[in-house]
Formats: sequence, C-alpha cells, structure tokens
Amino acid sequence: MSESDPNPSAQAAEEAAAVLRTALSEHNYRYYVLDDPSIADSEYDRLFHRLQQLEAQYPQLITPDSPTQRVGGEALPFFEEVSHGAPMLSLANVFDFADLFDFERSIQKQIGSEEAVCFTCEPKLDGLAVSLVYEKGLLIRAATRGDGQTGENITSNIRTISSVPLHLRGEHFPEVLEVRGEVILPLKGFTELNCDQMQKGEKVFANPRNAAAGSLRQLDPRITARRPLDIYCYGLVWSEGQSGFTTHQEVLCYLSTLGFKVNPEIEQVVGAAAVVDYCRQMADRRSQLSYEIDGVVVKVDSLLWQEQLGYVTRAPRWAVAYKFPAEEAVTQLLGVDFQVGRTGAITPVARLKPVIVGGVTVSNATLHNFDEVKRLDIKINDYVVICRAGDVIPKVQRVLLEKRPATVLPIVPPVRCPACHAEINYVEGEIITRCDAGLACKAQLKESISHFVSRRAFDVEGLGAKLVSQLVDEGLVTNVADLYTLTLEQLSGLERMGPKSAQNIIQALEKSKHTTLTRFLYALGIREVGEATALALTQHFASLKAIECADEEALMSVTDVGPVVAFHIRHFFAQEENQQVIQSLLAHGVMWPAVTNPKSSMGESANTLFGKTVVLTGALQDLTRDEVKSLLQAKGAKVAASVSSKTDYVVAGEAAGSKLTKAQALGLLIISEQELMTLLSQ
Repeated sequence: MSESDPNPSAQAAEEAAAVLRTALSEHNYRYYVLDDPSIADSEYDRLFHRLQQLEAQYPQLITPDSPTQRVGGEALPFFEEVSHGAPMLSLANVFDFADLFDFERSIQKQIGSEEAVCFTCEPKLDGLAVSLVYEKGLLIRAATRGDGQTGENITSNIRTISSVPLHLRGEHFPEVLEVRGEVILPLKGFTELNCDQMQKGEKVFANPRNAAAGSLRQLDPRITARRPLDIYCYGLVWSEGQSGFTTHQEVLCYLSTLGFKVNPEIEQVVGAAAVVDYCRQMADRRSQLSYEIDGVVVKVDSLLWQEQLGYVTRAPRWAVAYKFPAEEAVTQLLGVDFQVGRTGAITPVARLKPVIVGGVTVSNATLHNFDEVKRLDIKINDYVVICRAGDVIPKVQRVLLEKRPATVLPIVPPVRCPACHAEINYVEGEIITRCDAGLACKAQLKESISHFVSRRAFDVEGLGAKLVSQLVDEGLVTNVADLYTLTLEQLSGLERMGPKSAQNIIQALEKSKHTTLTRFLYALGIREVGEATALALTQHFASLKAIECADEEALMSVTDVGPVVAFHIRHFFAQEENQQVIQSLLAHGVMWPAVTNPKSSMGESANTLFGKTVVLTGALQDLTRDEVKSLLQAKGAKVAASVSSKTDYVVAGEAAGSKLTKAQALGLLIISEQELMTLLSQ
C-alpha cells in the first residue's frame, strides 16, 4: 500500500497501522527514555497523523497500546480505589552522615557479616510514587500510593505520560509484572506550566511536586495530557514467571530492557564511606539537575540480604532515605497577617519579601503563636533566615539582629478577630489566643466545613477550600448540614463550576453519607477531639446517644480523656445549635453501621485488654502491624506510638529498639507476640 493511498483496503490498512505503531513506539522510546531521537519532529508528526487517519477510517485497528491513545479519554466522575498487591512502603529518614555508618553497622549485625555492604544509591526524586501493572506486556492499571495499602486508579492519566511504556519492549516478559516508579514534573515543564497558569489567570503551583500530584489527580485525563510529566522507575515488586535476579542493579537493568526509564544517576557503591561520597556529590550537583531532589535513597543491593533483613512497620530495613539539610535563605519581614483557624485559634503568619528557598519561592512562613514571636524577638522590617524544614514547610529560623534596621516596628497582637471583628480571648497561661465568635465567624465556619469534608472525616471528593469559601460567602452554607441541601443549580451558578463538576460534587456528598461513628465524631470538629480520641469514644460508648448523654465523669473513664477534653466534649453536645446540626445531618441520611461495644458485649472482666494502652515495637512475624492494631482496637485497647509510665503492655517483636529499652527502664510489662495472641484470643 502506498503511504499516500487515501482509501486502502482493510488488510492493507491493518498492515500499515501495525508498521506505524511499531515505528512510533520505537521513536517514542528513543526520544522520551533514551533522550536520543532518530528522526525529526516533523517526520514523527507525519507518521503519527497517518496512523490517526487509518484508525479513523478503520476504528477496529485501534489498540490499547497505540501511540494515538495517549491523548486522554473522557473525564471520570471519580477515582476508583485500588488495593495494592504488595504494600507501597515508605522509607526511614536519616539526616546526617553518621546515621549512614550506623545503617551499615546495623545491616552487618543483622546479616552476621563484617564485610562492607554493597549499596545502590539513587537521587530521591521529589515527585509522586505510582504502581504500574502489566499483563501480557500491556499496561492494564496504574495507581497512586495512597495510604500504602490502597491507592487511586489513575490509569487514564498515566497513559498520557510519554515515558511510560504502553506495551513492554521485546518478546520475553512475564505474564504479570508490577513496577514502581516516581512521576515528576521537570523544572522546565514546571516553569512553563506556571507561566501558562498565570496567563489564564489561574492559581500557580507552589512547587514541581504539587504540580505533578495535581496533574495526576485530574479527573479529566485530557488536562493531564497537556502537562509535561515524566517518570523514573526504581523497582520490580513482583513478577510471575520471572526469577533469577540476585541484585537490585540487575532488576534495574532488566527494567531498562523492557522499555522503562531508569535514572542514569543511579550508582552501585561499596561501604558507607562511598555512600557519603555519593550523597555529597549529589548535593553539589543538585542545582544542575533538570528535576528536583530532596536527598538520596540508599538500598542494600543484594536481594537475598533484602529478604533476610525484611521490614519493620511500613518501611524496609534494607533501605533509608538520606535527606539533604534544609536549605536556608535570608529575606526581610514585610508584615504579619493573622489567620483564624477552625477552633478560633489566631496564628501570626510572616509576610516576607519573596525569596527562593530550595527551588521554591517563599513569601509566607508561620510564626506559630505569640510566644514564638517573643522567643525569636522578631519585629517588622527585620532580616530573617528562612528554611524549609524537611524541604517542605517554610519556617522563620532566626532573626539577624546584627542587620536590624532602625525602622523596625513591634508585632502587636490583635484585640479583635481579623475575620469577624469579635473580641479575642486571651487566657492567662495559654499559648494560643482565640476568637470566641464560633461559627458566627466566617473564617471559623470555612475552616470547620473544610475539616468536615476532609479526607479523614467525610472525605467529600472535589470540595476544596476555594469552593467552601464561595459557598459560605454566597450564603449557601451556614453549617455543615447545609452541604446536603445544595442543588445542582446552586453549584452550577458558582464561579468556575460547570454542570459536570457540580454533578460530581452532588454525587460525592451523597456517597459521603455512609460513614462510621468515629469519622462522624472527628468530623464534628469538637475541640481537642482528634481521630484517636474519636475512636476511643466510639469503642467505649458504642453509640452517639450514649456519648451525648455522658457527663464529664463518665467521659473521663475513656482512655486518655482528661478533664479538659471531657469539658470540651460535654460543652459541645450541650449547645443547642450543635444538636440542631447533628439532627439535620441524620435527617439528611448520614448513617453508620452499628458499633459493637467491647465493654458491654464481653464484660470488662472477660476482656483483659479493654481500656489498656499497648505499644508495639520491633518486627512482628505472624501479622502486620496494622492487623495487630485493628485486633487490639476491636478489644477496646489503645495503641500508642510511644512508651510512657501509663503504658500497660509493650509488645516486643524481633529487633526491638529504643522503645524496649525505655520500657525496661520503666519496669513496664513486656510481652512477646505469642503472649499477645493469647490475650487477643481470650
């Protein structure tokens, strides 16, 4: 068939399309993965256009791995949840070179070898971790990390990234393959994207990581397709029918042969001293890279050693992330704004002369509270040192008193709320000052609603702070229950809110009505009641009515509920306006499954663990940390993160560390995993 033949036969078109797909896939691989294009852009465009013509003429020729299918399909109503075949683990962080030597010594001790450890070192990319699953060589699913166990299905968006292979290269690959990687937005693409956002009058992204995350979580994949995302793959999680690898380096080489992009900066080194040299080199070259990094990932290269070392909680023992020291910059404090939080807390926020810190423009930094203002001895017009703690949160580190100008002005705490002008309550002995206007203060109302719809509360997808602000300012929502009275017409009439987006919000609100009592209590925003306290209340009382009717003495019988927390809970439920909101929520269909009360169903005497505080330390053999935590909570126990004199049981697993040492020093009851299982079975 001639390339210019406008009406090829079906067979000729099929043959031509197959040739074009192969050629275009090869050119994509050379351009996006190898960075070594073999044809001019104009020639690529001509081949691509010809394939589009053939597929338009014969739609049956379209295949899932066709290069034309990267452009993105129709918008999704929401992201489906995906359970990971193997958990997507996080890494333990280390912050100085001495920790890297300790890491090597720990490995040698656990392995029983004194030889220098062979490591694989790679830049710690500042992006978003994803999982890619292939069947018979075809990409069938991509997901975000989420909470490590469950993520979001972002397959349509991942398919738009040119460096992600839609079909594996070669002919010999496993039936099923799962690969892990990091999606990033290169610095050049980040700058171009923000320029485009500014031209459109839209909000610019704070940093490349936020831009990458926002791009991947677009419900419309056509928007993602316009963002210049890239990916580097770093791990093969499991592979049916594939074995024989002995080192991590071999795995990376194998991934390259399949068409995955692997970071060229990755190096194999021997010994902690060589790891330190690599970290120093990457820190020196950091500003020369085309993407942002915030440290170095260090992995034991031997897969056999990785298996022997195993995991602790949600992190492997065979890898750590060395984090670069927080970057600093000097700038001037131009003024101080006062923000009002959900509980009325007034927080001073430094307004700075914009300065670049770690590749990000910083113009604001928290001052936490007025005690911190006094401690820093900070004044308006002072020159200050700004750092990004953990390369993320802007913070005023110190004041350069030697540069203090004569024009400095004191930071004066406000006497009235900056949002509603109500009087501010200054309580002697308390660090935090508050506006007592409650939900009559629009700032508190907006924060309260944002908290209610947040992920760990009612998890209303798409209802962000900007939309919440519009709803309050327009008078459409005066309390959280009003969210369930919103109509399609009301939402569609808001700025930047079309019918489709409005419908998605309505559906998300409807879905959120099915919740749990713990989430409901947390979402109410009762002062001092976080997730742990909400769970403890649920397990102790088992019903909303019982909690509402409990006096302060009964509330203090709940683990970790003291006089202050009990007062706030009782005060909240005693207020008539709060009762009206709760009843309105229930009337609109908010519901949760009945809770089995460990105390009433088994009897306190029959349940040794009820009301006890348990700390887990070391590696558990039979169950995961989360599984044990769920079993303990079902028995009415509280699982704490740290050891204290109030701890009842310390469960010591393999290679227990400092928590065990502290428990021994305090004379606490230390039990084994087997002894815990016996208690759980009672």
